[in-house]
Amino acid sequence: MAAVASSSYKKYETRSRNPDPKTSLLLVIDVQNYFSSMVSPILPRLLTTIDLCRRSSIPVLFTRHNHKSPSDYGMLGEWWDNDLIFDGTVEAELMPDIRRLAGQNEVVEKSTYSAFENTGLQERLVEMGVKEVIVTGVMTNLCCETTAREAFVKGFRVFFSTDATATSDLELHEATLKNLAYGFAYLVDCDRLQDGLFGFELD
Repeated sequence: MAAVASSSYKKYETRSRNPDPKTSLLLVIDVQNYFSSMVSPILPRLLTTIDLCRRSSIPVLFTRHNHKSPSDYGMLGEWWDNDLIFDGTVEAELMPDIRRLAGQNEVVEKSTYSAFENTGLQERLVEMGVKEVIVTGVMTNLCCETTAREAFVKGFRVFFSTDATATSDLELHEATLKNLAYGFAYLVDCDRLQDGLFGFELD
């Protein structure tokens, strides 16, 4: 699969806002070995985004997509047939650079596109006082987009990274950005986060 690192998202942008560090949380979606070919081009920007958020005291949660038995396949079993990610395999593990950063209580296990479905994530965010989520990871048009849309519907303000998300095809990546910018999320990148959180841009 071809990997997508970034896009000219500014042509889709309709409004601008910066996350509030006091009420924000960073979601790092499914950065697992299975998706390494997609993640590799965006990994530097993803690691920078994590670092920016942690330096701003923004908490970080990482999701890990996996299946333990046919009972948790849902429609993914029909749609992806034999191409599922199974718990206990190398493919299901977080990529090494991410695994080193993810604390034991910072990993949310999921078995469908949305990080909110049957994970207790919403309750956890409410308990933490989170009102805004920043979405990064893979795949832009599947788990990232579904999570972003559901976060919006649940009442969270959504920020969606354009250069720390990736998928298999540039058109799919840009279609997601266009749709989210139209009605669901504020688009951000590393430079904008740096500027919004610290008042200056990256070199």
